Amino acid sequence: MADETAESTAAPPNLQGVAVVVNGNAKSVTDEVISNLDEILRGTDLYVSHSLEQAQDIARTVVAKRYGTMLTGGGDGTFTVMVTEVVRAAREAGCVPPRFGYIKLGTGNALAHVVGASGKRTLAADIRRLKEEAGSRQIGLVEVEGLLTPFCGVGVDAAVLQDYQVVKESLGRTPLKRLAAGPLSYAVSTVTRTMPSYLLRRMSHCRITNLGGEAYRLGRNGRIWGKGVATGEVIYEGPMRLVAASTIPYYGFGLRMFPFAEERPDRMSLRVSCVGPVQFARNVRAIWKGEYESPSSLFDYLVSHVRIEVDPATALQVGGDVIGERSVVEVKLSDSPIRLVDFYAPPSARR
Repeated sequence: MADETAESTAAPPNLQGVAVVVNGNAKSVTDEVISNLDEILRGTDLYVSHSLEQAQDIARTVVAKRYGTMLTGGGDGTFTVMVTEVVRAAREAGCVPPRFGYIKLGTGNALAHVVGASGKRTLAADIRRLKEEAGSRQIGLVEVEGLLTPFCGVGVDAAVLQDYQVVKESLGRTPLKRLAAGPLSYAVSTVTRTMPSYLLRRMSHCRITNLGGEAYRLGRNGRIWGKGVATGEVIYEGPMRLVAASTIPYYGFGLRMFPFAEERPDRMSLRVSCVGPVQFARNVRAIWKGEYESPSSLFDYLVSHVRIEVDPATALQVGGDVIGERSVVEVKLSDSPIRLVDFYAPPSARR
């Protein structure tokens, strides 16, 4: 992994400079939100992206202007796209990327639970805190198909996202349209579409091969269970409803999907789940808190690089956005860790 001390000495000079990039396609990014941000930032440091091409142009601008911090607004998917593009632009320019921050404007907002980010009602306070007191810390990211993201997965989590989009669009044409982009649509889609579908569907078969350093199975309370898995060996082969990797503990809405994600900075958390809908419903509270344990249906590992083979092909989500079906996907811990603004960190942790 990169040397943190070396990175700190090469930090961008404009540490007080803050760029805010919002996803103009996100439903929560309204004209009012953009106007408020524009007023807070006095127009010069706000960027609105409506496409990947615009995101790439904005990333090059952020790097060229040597901002010390870039905040993203629009959800975990927006964060994934912008961090990927800014890190790529910084590498091409031969400089250190800015630290990254998060505004809670999306739906799931997994990162908001990690760093203490607030929502649009406190934008001015968040940005003031960012400039005056917010610390930051180094975190690793998951790299998959060229994207840098806090988490990704194949299986039921991607299916939930697909079903959520269908239900959200349907609710958007009813008197409940104000609630469409949020927990209501997730709950409706999970209960009426995803869970019934998975009750009738046979579990996919998967093989996970270790392509990186030694991998470890985790048992009770996150303790290493058994021998390590060497490079080239199979970590897991069998049925699955979900295979997901993450460097942060949370999925959206505070679901603590990866309770051991921060155990080691040189490893990411890999979870294989065979938990069925009935088992999930009976244990939902413990699962939500990251406290549920079931050695026969829930498998946790610490890994650095794996190849996941799934039969039949299954939907893949990256940072909460479904990008298509895959039968084979490689996932690794990125060799480009970033500095993440953390409102829980002390001010002394700034770069």
